[in-house]
Amino acid sequence: MSLLRPTHQPINFAQKYSLFTEQWQPKVVAQMNDYQFKLARLEGDFVWHTHVDTDETFIVIEGCLRIDFRDGFVELNAGELYVVPKGVEHKPYAKDEVKLMLIEPVGVINTGDETHERTAQNDVWI
Repeated sequence: MSLLRPTHQPINFAQKYSLFTEQWQPKVVAQMNDYQFKLARLEGDFVWHTHVDTDETFIVIEGCLRIDFRDGFVELNAGELYVVPKGVEHKPYAKDEVKLMLIEPVGVINTGDETHERTAQNDVWI
């Protein structure tokens, strides 16, 4: 009996980013248990939203991302990470294009509880 074995290949971020150019449309590159690792390109303003049931992790790979909150903001540069706690309303903003990774549970909608013109299709793998 033969068992399927993983290919033991690393995920190369530069190669994955070369596969898409659209903004605000996260692409899944890996999954660990019930969590997905998503790459995204962001530029400009997003929408105010909340994830009631989960935290959301932002890891900036390239560029500078500001995450606005109703009572302030946090600015992330390349190589920095921030976890937005569940239930906290926030709005990402990028003056220039940012490449980042999001880590969140399978099925999380990028615009929270509301559908919006920036609501991305879920579970798009590259």
